[in-house]
Amino acid sequence: MSTAFSNLKIAPELLSVLAELNYQQMTPIQEQSLPALLSGRDFIGQSKTGSGKTLAFALPILQKLNLSEKKIQALIICPTRELCTQVAQETRKLARKMLGLQVLILSGGQEIRPQILSLYHGAHIVVGTPGRLLDLIQRQKLNLSDVSTLVLDEADRMLDMGFQEDMEILLNEIPGTRQTVFFSATFPTTINHMSKKYQHDPIKVVIEDTEESKAPITQSLIRTEAYGKTGLLLRALKQYQPETVLIFCNLKTTVASLTQDLLNEGILCLGLSGDLDQDERNSVLARFRNGSTRIVIATDVASRGLDIKDLAMVINYDFPIDHETYVHRIGRTGRAGHVGQSVLFVTPTETERLKNLQSELKIDLPNLSFDSGPSRNTFPDSPMETLYIGGGRKDKVRPGDILGALTGEAGGLNSTDIGKIEIHDTYTFVAVKKEYAKALVQKLKTGRIKGQRFFVKLA
Repeated sequence: MSTAFSNLKIAPELLSVLAELNYQQMTPIQEQSLPALLSGRDFIGQSKTGSGKTLAFALPILQKLNLSEKKIQALIICPTRELCTQVAQETRKLARKMLGLQVLILSGGQEIRPQILSLYHGAHIVVGTPGRLLDLIQRQKLNLSDVSTLVLDEADRMLDMGFQEDMEILLNEIPGTRQTVFFSATFPTTINHMSKKYQHDPIKVVIEDTEESKAPITQSLIRTEAYGKTGLLLRALKQYQPETVLIFCNLKTTVASLTQDLLNEGILCLGLSGDLDQDERNSVLARFRNGSTRIVIATDVASRGLDIKDLAMVINYDFPIDHETYVHRIGRTGRAGHVGQSVLFVTPTETERLKNLQSELKIDLPNLSFDSGPSRNTFPDSPMETLYIGGGRKDKVRPGDILGALTGEAGGLNSTDIGKIEIHDTYTFVAVKKEYAKALVQKLKTGRIKGQRFFVKLA
Protein backbone atom coordinates (compact mmCIF):
# COMPACT_ATOMS: atom_id res chain seq x y z
CA MET A 1 0.00 0.00 0.00
CA SER A 2 1.22 3.51 -0.85
CA THR A 3 1.89 5.77 2.12
CA ALA A 4 0.54 8.86 0.31
CA PHE A 5 -2.44 10.59 1.94
CA SER A 6 -3.90 11.09 -1.53
CA ASN A 7 -4.70 7.34 -1.69
CA LEU A 8 -7.02 7.52 1.31
CA LYS A 9 -10.77 7.63 0.77
CA ILE A 10 -11.42 10.94 2.48
CA ALA A 11 -13.24 14.14 1.54
CA PRO A 12 -11.61 16.45 -1.03
CA GLU A 13 -11.53 19.36 1.43
CA LEU A 14 -9.52 17.26 3.91
CA LEU A 15 -7.10 16.16 1.19
CA SER A 16 -6.76 19.79 0.15
CA VAL A 17 -5.84 20.87 3.69
CA LEU A 18 -3.32 18.04 4.00
CA ALA A 19 -1.67 19.19 0.77
CA GLU A 20 -1.59 22.81 1.97
CA LEU A 21 0.04 21.69 5.22
CA ASN A 22 2.57 19.72 3.15
CA TYR A 23 1.43 16.44 4.71
CA GLN A 24 2.18 14.08 1.85
CA GLN A 25 3.39 10.76 3.28
CA MET A 26 1.91 9.02 6.30
CA THR A 27 4.03 8.27 9.34
CA PRO A 28 4.17 4.58 10.38
CA ILE A 29 1.39 4.93 12.97
CA GLN A 30 -0.79 6.80 10.46
CA GLU A 31 -0.19 4.19 7.78
CA GLN A 32 -1.13 1.37 10.19
CA SER A 33 -4.13 3.06 11.80
CA LEU A 34 -5.90 5.24 9.23
CA PRO A 35 -7.40 2.46 7.06
CA ALA A 36 -8.76 0.71 10.17
CA LEU A 37 -10.09 3.90 11.74
CA LEU A 38 -11.67 5.12 8.50
CA SER A 39 -13.48 1.77 8.20
CA GLY A 40 -14.92 2.21 11.71
CA ARG A 41 -12.93 -0.53 13.47
CA ASP A 42 -12.00 -0.33 17.13
CA PHE A 43 -8.29 0.26 17.46
CA ILE A 44 -5.52 0.17 20.05
CA GLY A 45 -2.20 1.68 19.03
CA GLN A 46 1.16 2.12 20.69
CA SER A 47 3.51 4.79 19.44
CA LYS A 48 5.88 7.33 20.91
CA THR A 49 5.18 11.02 21.43
CA GLY A 50 5.56 13.03 18.24
CA SER A 51 4.69 10.14 15.90
CA GLY A 52 1.65 11.80 14.34
CA LYS A 53 -1.09 10.00 16.24
CA THR A 54 -3.29 13.09 16.67
CA LEU A 55 -3.78 13.32 12.92
CA ALA A 56 -4.32 9.55 12.84
CA PHE A 57 -7.46 9.75 14.97
CA ALA A 58 -8.62 13.28 14.07
CA LEU A 59 -8.82 12.66 10.32
CA PRO A 60 -11.29 9.74 10.54
CA ILE A 61 -13.42 11.71 13.03
CA LEU A 62 -13.64 14.65 10.64
CA GLN A 63 -14.36 12.35 7.70
CA LYS A 64 -17.53 10.92 9.22
CA LEU A 65 -18.91 14.01 11.00
CA ASN A 66 -22.38 15.23 10.13
CA LEU A 67 -21.99 19.01 10.33
CA SER A 68 -25.73 19.57 10.00
CA GLU A 69 -26.24 17.82 13.35
CA LYS A 70 -24.82 20.09 16.07
CA LYS A 71 -24.50 17.24 18.55
CA ILE A 72 -21.42 15.79 20.19
CA GLN A 73 -20.43 13.06 17.76
CA ALA A 74 -16.84 12.49 18.91
CA LEU A 75 -15.22 12.61 22.35
CA ILE A 76 -11.44 12.72 22.79
CA ILE A 77 -10.23 12.22 26.38
CA CYS A 78 -6.73 13.43 27.28
CA PRO A 79 -4.79 13.39 30.58
CA THR A 80 -3.85 17.09 30.71
CA ARG A 81 -5.18 20.48 29.77
CA GLU A 82 -2.15 21.13 27.60
CA LEU A 83 -2.73 18.01 25.53
CA CYS A 84 -6.42 18.92 25.15
CA THR A 85 -5.39 22.27 23.71
CA GLN A 86 -2.84 20.69 21.38
CA VAL A 87 -5.33 18.09 20.09
CA ALA A 88 -8.05 20.70 19.59
CA GLN A 89 -5.69 23.00 17.69
CA GLU A 90 -4.51 20.19 15.40
CA THR A 91 -8.12 19.12 14.75
CA ARG A 92 -9.22 22.68 13.94
CA LYS A 93 -6.24 23.05 11.62
CA LEU A 94 -7.21 19.92 9.69
CA ALA A 95 -10.85 21.04 9.58
CA ARG A 96 -10.32 24.62 8.49
CA LYS A 97 -12.34 24.09 5.30
CA MET A 98 -15.26 22.48 7.15
CA LEU A 99 -17.42 25.54 7.71
CA GLY A 100 -19.43 25.55 10.90
CA LEU A 101 -17.42 22.86 12.70
CA GLN A 102 -17.32 23.36 16.47
CA VAL A 103 -14.51 21.82 18.55
CA LEU A 104 -14.93 22.41 22.27
CA ILE A 105 -12.32 21.99 25.02
CA LEU A 106 -13.67 20.87 28.41
CA SER A 107 -10.78 20.77 30.87
CA GLY A 108 -10.06 21.72 34.43
CA GLY A 109 -8.17 24.83 35.49
CA GLN A 110 -10.74 27.07 33.81
CA GLU A 111 -14.10 28.46 34.88
CA ILE A 112 -16.81 25.87 34.31
CA ARG A 113 -19.62 28.33 33.50
CA PRO A 114 -18.29 29.42 30.08
CA GLN A 115 -17.89 25.74 29.20
CA ILE A 116 -21.50 25.07 30.18
CA LEU A 117 -22.58 28.00 28.01
CA SER A 118 -20.56 26.65 25.08
CA LEU A 119 -22.25 23.26 25.52
CA TYR A 120 -25.62 24.99 25.39
CA HIS A 121 -24.70 26.42 21.97
CA GLY A 122 -23.63 22.96 20.76
CA ALA A 123 -20.49 21.27 19.47
CA HIS A 124 -19.51 18.46 17.12
CA ILE A 125 -16.28 17.36 18.84
CA VAL A 126 -15.37 17.58 22.51
CA VAL A 127 -11.79 17.30 23.79
CA GLY A 128 -11.60 17.03 27.56
CA THR A 129 -9.94 15.79 30.72
CA PRO A 130 -11.65 13.03 32.73
CA GLY A 131 -12.34 15.09 35.86
CA ARG A 132 -14.03 18.00 34.11
CA LEU A 133 -16.04 15.72 31.83
CA LEU A 134 -17.38 13.82 34.85
CA ASP A 135 -18.16 17.06 36.65
CA LEU A 136 -20.26 18.24 33.71
CA ILE A 137 -22.03 14.88 33.47
CA GLN A 138 -22.87 14.97 37.16
CA ARG A 139 -24.29 18.48 36.69
CA GLN A 140 -26.36 17.03 33.80
CA LYS A 141 -24.80 19.56 31.42
CA LEU A 142 -22.97 17.09 29.15
CA ASN A 143 -24.92 14.62 27.01
CA LEU A 144 -22.80 11.93 25.34
CA SER A 145 -25.64 9.85 23.91
CA ASP A 146 -24.82 10.85 20.31
CA VAL A 147 -21.10 10.04 20.51
CA SER A 148 -20.12 7.57 17.81
CA THR A 149 -16.33 7.84 18.21
CA LEU A 150 -14.45 7.76 21.50
CA VAL A 151 -10.69 8.29 21.66
CA LEU A 152 -8.55 7.81 24.77
CA ASP A 153 -5.30 9.62 24.00
CA GLU A 154 -2.28 8.73 26.14
CA ALA A 155 -4.40 6.20 28.00
CA ASP A 156 -1.44 4.94 30.03
CA ARG A 157 -0.79 8.42 31.36
CA MET A 158 -4.41 8.73 32.51
CA LEU A 159 -4.00 5.47 34.38
CA ASP A 160 -0.77 6.78 35.93
CA MET A 161 -2.68 9.85 37.13
CA GLY A 162 -5.36 7.72 38.80
CA PHE A 163 -8.14 8.27 36.28
CA GLN A 164 -9.07 4.62 35.72
CA GLU A 165 -12.38 4.84 37.61
CA ASP A 166 -13.30 8.10 35.90
CA MET A 167 -12.43 6.66 32.51
CA GLU A 168 -14.62 3.63 33.09
CA ILE A 169 -17.56 5.79 34.15
CA LEU A 170 -17.16 7.84 30.97
CA LEU A 171 -16.91 4.72 28.83
CA ASN A 172 -20.19 3.51 30.32
CA GLU A 173 -21.87 6.85 29.53
CA ILE A 174 -21.41 6.43 25.78
CA PRO A 175 -23.51 4.17 23.54
CA GLY A 176 -22.09 0.67 23.08
CA THR A 177 -22.26 0.99 19.30
CA ARG A 178 -19.46 3.56 19.31
CA GLN A 179 -16.02 3.20 17.73
CA THR A 180 -13.51 3.02 20.59
CA VAL A 181 -9.88 4.00 20.04
CA PHE A 182 -6.99 3.76 22.52
CA PHE A 183 -3.61 5.38 21.89
CA SER A 184 -0.82 4.83 24.39
CA ALA A 185 2.95 5.05 24.64
CA THR A 186 3.00 1.81 26.67
CA PHE A 187 0.61 -1.10 27.25
CA PRO A 188 0.23 -1.79 30.98
CA THR A 189 -2.02 -4.74 31.80
CA THR A 190 -4.80 -2.38 32.89
CA ILE A 191 -5.17 -1.08 29.34
CA ASN A 192 -5.43 -4.61 28.02
CA HIS A 193 -8.18 -5.32 30.57
CA MET A 194 -10.04 -2.15 29.55
CA SER A 195 -9.65 -3.04 25.89
CA LYS A 196 -11.22 -6.47 26.47
CA LYS A 197 -14.08 -4.89 28.40
CA TYR A 198 -14.88 -1.89 26.21
CA GLN A 199 -13.62 -2.66 22.69
CA HIS A 200 -14.99 -5.03 20.07
CA ASP A 201 -12.47 -7.04 18.07
CA PRO A 202 -9.92 -4.19 18.01
CA ILE A 203 -6.99 -3.98 15.64
CA LYS A 204 -3.80 -3.69 17.70
CA VAL A 205 -0.71 -2.01 16.32
CA VAL A 206 2.67 -1.45 17.99
CA ILE A 207 5.11 0.86 16.24
CA GLU A 208 8.62 -0.11 17.27
CA ASP A 209 11.47 2.36 17.02
CA THR A 210 13.87 1.58 14.22
CA GLU A 211 17.47 2.71 14.36
CA GLU A 212 16.59 5.33 11.73
CA SER A 213 13.54 6.64 13.60
CA LYS A 214 15.00 6.73 17.10
CA ALA A 215 15.36 10.24 18.40
CA PRO A 216 19.01 11.29 18.51
CA ILE A 217 19.23 11.95 22.23
CA THR A 218 22.55 12.10 24.07
CA GLN A 219 21.89 10.78 27.57
CA SER A 220 24.22 11.40 30.50
CA LEU A 221 24.17 11.83 34.27
CA ILE A 222 25.55 14.03 37.01
CA ARG A 223 26.44 12.38 40.32
CA THR A 224 25.95 14.78 43.19
CA GLU A 225 25.18 15.12 46.85
CA ALA A 226 21.65 16.41 47.44
CA TYR A 227 22.93 19.76 48.75
CA GLY A 228 25.11 20.32 45.66
CA LYS A 229 22.49 19.86 42.94
CA THR A 230 21.68 23.52 42.30
CA GLY A 231 25.34 24.51 41.95
CA LEU A 232 25.99 21.74 39.42
CA LEU A 233 22.82 22.63 37.55
CA LEU A 234 24.00 26.22 37.19
CA ARG A 235 27.39 25.01 36.00
CA ALA A 236 25.83 22.73 33.38
CA LEU A 237 23.52 25.46 32.10
CA LYS A 238 26.32 28.00 31.81
CA GLN A 239 28.69 25.58 30.10
CA TYR A 240 26.28 24.01 27.61
CA GLN A 241 23.97 27.04 27.19
CA PRO A 242 21.11 25.12 25.52
CA GLU A 243 18.72 27.15 23.39
CA THR A 244 15.79 25.68 25.34
CA VAL A 245 15.77 23.46 28.41
CA LEU A 246 12.98 21.74 30.34
CA ILE A 247 13.95 20.89 33.94
CA PHE A 248 11.84 18.26 35.70
CA CYS A 249 11.18 18.14 39.43
CA ASN A 250 8.96 15.71 41.30
CA LEU A 251 7.29 18.25 43.60
CA LYS A 252 5.61 21.62 43.14
CA THR A 253 7.60 23.00 46.08
CA THR A 254 10.86 22.06 44.36
CA VAL A 255 9.72 23.81 41.18
CA ALA A 256 9.03 26.98 43.17
CA SER A 257 12.30 26.95 45.12
CA LEU A 258 14.50 26.04 42.14
CA THR A 259 12.86 28.71 39.98
CA GLN A 260 13.66 31.30 42.64
CA ASP A 261 17.25 30.01 42.99
CA LEU A 262 17.88 30.49 39.26
CA LEU A 263 16.22 33.92 39.23
CA ASN A 264 18.46 34.94 42.15
CA GLU A 265 21.43 34.01 39.94
CA GLY A 266 20.15 36.29 37.19
CA ILE A 267 18.92 33.43 34.99
CA LEU A 268 15.49 34.04 33.49
CA CYS A 269 13.22 31.01 33.93
CA LEU A 270 9.58 30.14 34.50
CA GLY A 271 7.92 27.50 36.68
CA LEU A 272 5.12 25.22 35.50
CA SER A 273 3.08 23.16 37.96
CA GLY A 274 -0.45 22.35 39.01
CA ASP A 275 -0.58 25.52 41.13
CA LEU A 276 -1.07 27.62 37.99
CA ASP A 277 -4.48 28.20 36.48
CA GLN A 278 -5.01 27.61 32.76
CA ASP A 279 -4.33 31.20 31.66
CA GLU A 280 -1.08 31.28 33.65
CA ARG A 281 -0.01 27.94 32.15
CA ASN A 282 -0.83 29.19 28.66
CA SER A 283 1.33 32.24 29.30
CA VAL A 284 4.31 30.15 30.47
CA LEU A 285 4.09 27.80 27.49
CA ALA A 286 3.62 30.63 24.98
CA ARG A 287 6.74 32.39 26.27
CA PHE A 288 8.69 29.12 26.12
CA ARG A 289 7.55 28.30 22.60
CA ASN A 290 8.24 31.74 21.21
CA GLY A 291 11.69 32.25 22.68
CA SER A 292 10.86 34.72 25.47
CA THR A 293 12.28 32.35 28.04
CA ARG A 294 14.80 29.58 27.48
CA ILE A 295 14.21 27.62 30.69
CA VAL A 296 11.04 26.10 32.16
CA ILE A 297 11.07 24.18 35.42
CA ALA A 298 8.17 21.77 35.67
CA THR A 299 6.53 18.87 37.40
CA ASP A 300 5.40 15.89 35.33
CA VAL A 301 2.23 17.72 34.35
CA ALA A 302 4.46 19.03 31.53
CA SER A 303 5.99 15.72 30.50
CA ARG A 304 3.44 15.00 27.80
CA GLY A 305 1.25 16.75 25.33
CA LEU A 306 3.28 19.94 25.02
CA ASP A 307 3.79 21.25 21.53
CA ILE A 308 7.37 22.47 22.03
CA LYS A 309 9.48 22.05 18.93
CA ASP A 310 13.26 21.82 18.85
CA LEU A 311 13.66 21.40 22.62
CA ALA A 312 17.43 21.23 23.06
CA MET A 313 17.81 19.72 26.53
CA VAL A 314 15.84 17.91 29.23
CA ILE A 315 17.23 17.82 32.76
CA ASN A 316 15.92 15.38 35.36
CA TYR A 317 16.73 17.46 38.42
CA ASP A 318 14.82 14.90 40.52
CA PHE A 319 15.09 11.19 39.78
CA PRO A 320 11.91 10.06 37.94
CA ILE A 321 9.43 8.00 39.94
CA ASP A 322 9.61 5.12 37.45
CA HIS A 323 11.23 4.05 34.17
CA GLU A 324 8.26 5.10 32.03
CA THR A 325 8.39 8.61 33.47
CA TYR A 326 12.08 8.85 32.53
CA VAL A 327 11.29 7.81 28.95
CA HIS A 328 8.40 10.26 28.69
CA ARG A 329 10.47 13.12 30.09
CA ILE A 330 13.45 12.73 27.78
CA GLY A 331 11.11 12.11 24.85
CA ARG A 332 10.39 15.85 24.81
CA THR A 333 13.79 16.43 23.19
CA GLY A 334 15.45 14.96 20.09
CA ARG A 335 12.32 15.25 17.95
CA ALA A 336 11.80 15.79 14.23
CA GLY A 337 15.40 14.88 13.49
CA HIS A 338 16.91 17.45 15.86
CA VAL A 339 19.63 16.25 18.20
CA GLY A 340 18.61 16.43 21.85
CA GLN A 341 20.40 16.10 25.15
CA SER A 342 19.18 14.71 28.46
CA VAL A 343 20.84 14.90 31.86
CA LEU A 344 19.91 12.89 34.97
CA PHE A 345 20.93 14.00 38.47
CA VAL A 346 21.78 11.07 40.74
CA THR A 347 22.40 11.30 44.50
CA PRO A 348 24.13 8.51 46.48
CA THR A 349 20.78 7.20 47.76
CA GLU A 350 19.59 6.77 44.16
CA THR A 351 22.48 4.59 42.97
CA GLU A 352 20.45 1.37 43.05
CA ARG A 353 17.58 3.04 41.17
CA LEU A 354 20.08 4.13 38.52
CA LYS A 355 21.28 0.53 38.10
CA ASN A 356 17.70 -0.67 37.68
CA LEU A 357 16.94 2.09 35.18
CA GLN A 358 19.97 1.29 33.03
CA SER A 359 19.25 -2.43 33.17
CA GLU A 360 15.55 -2.07 32.32
CA LEU A 361 16.10 0.35 29.44
CA LYS A 362 19.34 -1.29 28.27
CA ILE A 363 21.29 1.97 28.35
CA ASP A 364 24.59 3.06 29.82
CA LEU A 365 24.58 6.63 31.10
CA PRO A 366 28.05 8.22 31.15
CA ASN A 367 28.95 11.11 33.42
CA LEU A 368 28.31 14.53 31.91
CA SER A 369 31.63 16.09 31.01
CA PHE A 370 32.55 19.50 32.40
CA ASP A 371 35.28 21.80 31.16
CA SER A 372 38.35 21.67 33.39
CA GLY A 373 38.75 25.45 33.29
CA PRO A 374 36.58 28.10 34.94
CA SER A 375 32.91 27.97 33.96
CA ARG A 376 31.17 30.76 32.09
CA ASN A 377 29.67 33.39 34.33
CA THR A 378 26.40 33.96 32.52
CA PHE A 379 23.51 32.25 30.79
CA PRO A 380 22.34 34.23 27.74
CA ASP A 381 19.08 36.17 27.79
CA SER A 382 16.19 35.36 25.47
CA PRO A 383 15.97 37.29 22.20
CA MET A 384 12.21 37.78 22.25
CA GLU A 385 9.61 39.35 24.52
CA THR A 386 5.96 38.33 24.63
CA LEU A 387 3.05 40.74 24.47
CA TYR A 388 -0.35 39.93 25.94
CA ILE A 389 -3.25 41.34 23.93
CA GLY A 390 -6.70 41.19 25.51
CA GLY A 391 -8.53 40.01 22.41
CA GLY A 392 -8.74 36.56 20.90
CA ARG A 393 -10.69 34.06 18.85
CA LYS A 394 -14.06 35.09 20.31
CA ASP A 395 -13.33 38.69 19.30
CA LYS A 396 -12.75 37.48 15.71
CA VAL A 397 -9.04 38.32 16.00
CA ARG A 398 -6.92 36.49 13.44
CA PRO A 399 -3.12 36.27 13.03
CA GLY A 400 -3.30 38.59 10.02
CA ASP A 401 -4.98 41.26 12.16
CA ILE A 402 -2.16 41.12 14.71
CA LEU A 403 0.52 41.14 12.03
CA GLY A 404 -1.16 44.05 10.28
CA ALA A 405 -1.32 46.12 13.48
CA LEU A 406 2.30 45.43 14.42
CA THR A 407 3.67 46.26 10.97
CA GLY A 408 1.28 49.14 10.32
CA GLU A 409 1.11 52.62 11.77
CA ALA A 410 0.25 51.37 15.25
CA GLY A 411 3.35 49.20 15.55
CA GLY A 412 5.83 50.20 12.88
CA LEU A 413 7.75 46.90 12.98
CA ASN A 414 9.16 44.86 10.15
CA SER A 415 7.72 41.38 9.80
CA THR A 416 11.17 40.00 10.69
CA ASP A 417 10.81 41.62 14.14
CA ILE A 418 7.75 39.50 14.93
CA GLY A 419 7.74 35.90 16.09
CA LYS A 420 5.04 33.38 16.96
CA ILE A 421 1.43 34.57 17.24
CA GLU A 422 -0.71 32.38 19.50
CA ILE A 423 -4.42 33.16 19.61
CA HIS A 424 -6.65 31.83 22.42
CA ASP A 425 -10.36 32.37 22.98
CA THR A 426 -10.15 35.72 24.79
CA TYR A 427 -6.51 36.79 24.48
CA THR A 428 -3.45 36.54 22.26
CA PHE A 429 0.28 36.13 22.84
CA VAL A 430 2.69 37.52 20.26
CA ALA A 431 6.49 37.45 20.32
CA VAL A 432 8.47 40.53 19.25
CA LYS A 433 12.14 41.36 19.43
CA LYS A 434 12.98 42.38 22.95
CA GLU A 435 14.33 45.81 22.08
CA TYR A 436 10.97 46.93 20.69
CA ALA A 437 8.63 45.40 23.27
CA LYS A 438 8.14 48.21 25.82
CA ALA A 439 7.69 50.92 23.21
CA LEU A 440 5.28 48.70 21.31
CA VAL A 441 3.05 48.28 24.36
CA GLN A 442 2.68 52.05 24.59
CA LYS A 443 1.94 52.37 20.87
CA LEU A 444 -0.71 49.66 20.88
CA LYS A 445 -2.46 51.17 23.89
CA THR A 446 -3.46 54.11 21.71
CA GLY A 447 -3.58 52.24 18.40
CA ARG A 448 -6.14 49.79 17.09
CA ILE A 449 -6.23 46.15 16.09
CA LYS A 450 -8.98 45.30 13.61
CA GLY A 451 -10.56 48.68 14.37
CA GLN A 452 -10.72 47.94 18.10
CA ARG A 453 -8.70 48.90 21.12
CA PHE A 454 -7.52 46.02 23.27
CA PHE A 455 -5.70 45.90 26.58
CA VAL A 456 -1.97 45.30 25.93
CA LYS A 457 0.84 44.47 28.35
CA LEU A 458 4.08 42.49 28.59
CA ALA A 459 3.19 38.89 29.38
